[in-house]
Amino acid sequence: MSFRQYLNIWLACLRYSLVRTMMFRFDFFLWAAVELAWMGVNVLLVEVIYRHTASVAGWGKYEMLLLVGTSMLIQRLLMGFFWSNLFEMGRNVRTGYFDFYLSQPGNPLFMISTRKLDPDSLINTFVAASVVFYSVHRLGLHPGVAGVLLYLLLVACGVVIHYSLFLLTTSTTFWIIKTEGIEGSYFSIVDFSRLPREAFRGFANVLLVYLLPAVVVSNVPARALIHGFQPAYALWLLAASAAWLALAVFVFHRGLKRYASASS
Repeated sequence: MSFRQYLNIWLACLRYSLVRTMMFRFDFFLWAAVELAWMGVNVLLVEVIYRHTASVAGWGKYEMLLLVGTSMLIQRLLMGFFWSNLFEMGRNVRTGYFDFYLSQPGNPLFMISTRKLDPDSLINTFVAASVVFYSVHRLGLHPGVAGVLLYLLLVACGVVIHYSLFLLTTSTTFWIIKTEGIEGSYFSIVDFSRLPREAFRGFANVLLVYLLPAVVVSNVPARALIHGFQPAYALWLLAASAAWLALAVFVFHRGLKRYASASS
């Protein structure tokens, strides 16, 4: 299939998701409000912490708010575009509904990842972006067009890493029956993305900064706005996103070979 055909499929899925959302408007407003409240708690937590200290691991109040806003922006994009699709993969494999995706002409991973979108999460990306914009304003930063584009590229790398980690956890359903506990551990790990890299020492630094890029996904884009372009950090994040995506795709296709369809 050509790129244009995949684009048309994605646009059709987008229309389906919007129509479905309008059919259940109360769910849309409810979940959008729940996510907004969760984001508000994170912002309020920063305000409470900095009433008692001027710095956390060398990060000031608005630097920390920028970091939290970046983390929320990456997570809202992940939740909006991919979370529902990957979360349902384990159930689809167990019930045999996964056959539906394999019978379609497109790439199975593309079809699995893009069938649904969550407008309630996507609309809250504007809230997260507003937190980032407010923090940049209070810090007196004036990033040019190149700086903004670099930040968006690094945010996109963060989304790729989050997607790859979640795909890895859900792909274990090809080997084990229940994956809910593993999927829950994913969310526990990515919660660390709201913390400064400098706060981690010893084994935690090795695990969450170097082995699992749970911290760098938001720290690197935030540092790019605060300190400008830093080639080493940018290349680090780009390489990490490519490596984790390649690993996730490899594990998914290995698991795909083990899948026994409902009709077999």
